[in-house]
Amino acid sequence: MTNFRNPQNNEAMSATGNETEKKRPYNIREKKDKKAAYRSLIRPELADELYDKILNIVVVQKKYKNPDYSAKDLAKELKTNTRYLSAVVNSRFGMNYSCLLNEYRIKDALHILVDKRYADKNVEEISAMVGFANRQSFYAAFYKNVGETPNGYRKRHAEQKKK
Repeated sequence: MTNFRNPQNNEAMSATGNETEKKRPYNIREKKDKKAAYRSLIRPELADELYDKILNIVVVQKKYKNPDYSAKDLAKELKTNTRYLSAVVNSRFGMNYSCLLNEYRIKDALHILVDKRYADKNVEEISAMVGFANRQSFYAAFYKNVGETPNGYRKRHAEQKKK
């Protein structure tokens, strides 16, 4: 379906002309719930075990900081396949693999943005420090998770500390 932008009210109008949706910044789309049959075939004990291993590798070992760390890399480390890994991530974390990594990257960035030890770092440098491949994906993920831009967040916290 082709979308056309209506400049008067900043809404997208479909080619049919009968449905409109509010434009969201950074091309953020509504989350759609998908029902994948294979997710229900996962043995709960094995899924729990993989969940713990995923947390250990991604969070404890901080693999999320590596912008090149793919689901394929994690699956290989866990000695499983990407489809099974994806099903476990979706069912246990309630999101896909890249959203999972981005969530931890953003949590890290939230601390760094307000830490006075990193006051000399610009947003692009912080973006790279937490594992984003580029500034644009950092801004989009940050806005999606926090609801404001990294610069806006940093400024707001700086103003709150002054008060």
